[in-house]
Amino acid sequence: MFNPEIVESFPEKPGVYIMKDKKARVIYVGKAVSLKNRVRSYFQSSKNLPVKVVSMVSKIENIEYIVTDSEVEALILECNLIKFHRPKYNILLRDDKQYPYIRITLNQPFPRLEVVRKVKKDGARYFGPYANAGAMREAIDVINKIFPIRNCKKDLSQLPLKERPCLNYHIERCLAPCQGFVKEEEYIEIIKNIIMFLEGKQETLVKQLKDKMQKNAENLDFEKAAALRNQIIALEKVLEKQKIVSTHIVDQDIIAMARGMNTVCVQVFFVRGGKLVEREPFILRNTGDVERREILTSFVKQFYSNADFFPKEIIIDEDIDDKETIIEWLSRKKGSKVNVIIPKRGEKKKLGEMVAQNARAYLKQVESGEERAKLKNYRALEELKQYLNLEDVPHRIEAFDISNTQGTESVASMVVFEEAMPKKDDYRKFKIRTVEGPNDFESIKEAVHRRFRRALSGDVKFENLPDLLIIDGGKGQLKYARESLKELDLDRIPTIALAEEFEHIFMEGMDDPIVLPEDSEALYLVQRVRDEAHRFALSFHRTLRRKKNLHSVLEDIPGVGKVRRLALLKSLGGLEGIKRASVEELTAVTGMNKKAAEAVYKYFNSVQK
Repeated sequence: MFNPEIVESFPEKPGVYIMKDKKARVIYVGKAVSLKNRVRSYFQSSKNLPVKVVSMVSKIENIEYIVTDSEVEALILECNLIKFHRPKYNILLRDDKQYPYIRITLNQPFPRLEVVRKVKKDGARYFGPYANAGAMREAIDVINKIFPIRNCKKDLSQLPLKERPCLNYHIERCLAPCQGFVKEEEYIEIIKNIIMFLEGKQETLVKQLKDKMQKNAENLDFEKAAALRNQIIALEKVLEKQKIVSTHIVDQDIIAMARGMNTVCVQVFFVRGGKLVEREPFILRNTGDVERREILTSFVKQFYSNADFFPKEIIIDEDIDDKETIIEWLSRKKGSKVNVIIPKRGEKKKLGEMVAQNARAYLKQVESGEERAKLKNYRALEELKQYLNLEDVPHRIEAFDISNTQGTESVASMVVFEEAMPKKDDYRKFKIRTVEGPNDFESIKEAVHRRFRRALSGDVKFENLPDLLIIDGGKGQLKYARESLKELDLDRIPTIALAEEFEHIFMEGMDDPIVLPEDSEALYLVQRVRDEAHRFALSFHRTLRRKKNLHSVLEDIPGVGKVRRLALLKSLGGLEGIKRASVEELTAVTGMNKKAAEAVYKYFNSVQK
């Protein structure tokens, strides 16, 4: 338990404090104008503290701090630490998933668009986060139809490539930079247009394209003029769908929130040039006793810490903490003044109320959908208890599956469902060590034994035991799984095997299988669990097989050991990059010399011939 007297030695300076539990896990990160005063406030009478804070304080074992030169620096550091540690008691911008971003690979020749879930400082341009993945995909689809850029992952550092251009070139969805059919500066112009589109500057973009079209027509370059005309027509169709919501022509983000029992929806409207170009709803959970002001403040910090574009005005429908510090921070990031406005009356107040109304409507939709899903899952678990004659409802279900190719690279997966929903943090995978050849029975036995032996040894990653164990297979797989459990004196755990062909369920001591009704929620649940175990095992197996194939090819080259193999793969982006590399490029890789580079070059060139 943390000794509050230690806080008296904390400095009265701005900085960030980091709270840790007895396992040294970061459970909360906060910023302060005065570290001593802020941290001291957590150790007052519990009557004055929210329930969530009381719970957090009881778990604090240690508090570390980092002093900064200013409150803005503390805010930046706080955002970075929250993003890295994902502390349990901080309000997080995501719940059980990472929101996706659109990345434009400006750090590569002839950039392309891709969807990613992490922002890196890699020279690329990021847009997002997108809480609505459907809206993001729609935006990408519009871009692909309007702008002819590549979507392949080919290395275009050396052109032209030997293979022919793909179908996208022939249907005019790509300019085939792989063949050198477009100059890089012309391609970059298209990328700049896409960036303007994603920033919501469609009207400005249309005006620029019309100017270019006119110039091309005057220069009698009618082919380019026609291509620009088609882009303009497509963009104007997008503009027609955008609703005018403001008489101001400045770019604005409008933020408002609505809260339910233990869930909050923060809605963001993106207004560019007075038109609503996009809106994103974000669901934040475990916010039951957290003040509205704290929720909005945390959201604003985390949302804009990842942003790549900052509007002139951010309108928030109610007050936040650290407003002036946030203004200074955002203005630094933008390179010009950003105004954070909490309107009390007028048009901007009405805009905030409109966004809040949309937040309430979206939250109501989410909560009603979740209630239906909870009811459905509850019914599935109750049915499963009844059909399998279990003593208790199987709140936690674990499932195992085996994947291999003719007995090689054999792996096992373990997936976990709690309250009939996947709990991906508890998924585990095993490389099968003791079994040779295609023997699913022994492989299941090994995987089950290792999982539960780890639990009995006190491994916290395996400490939660299932209420029901599902084995993919038939009576044989069931028998071997039960043998492992009996050896560990855990045969009390109910275990079933699910045979895929007829969806028969086998249980120990029963000659005939259990056949669940085709329309039962219980059957749908065990199928979902089994299919997820199969997917997870197959994905792991493919990863191992791909790595083995990569390494096995390079292992045939004399003078290229493990260190050089890893360096080549990392520096040149995989086998295709190594194949296309020149002797000079191979020599430049860390750990390589000219002799080894020549051996690699000769190997791949002789193979190709």
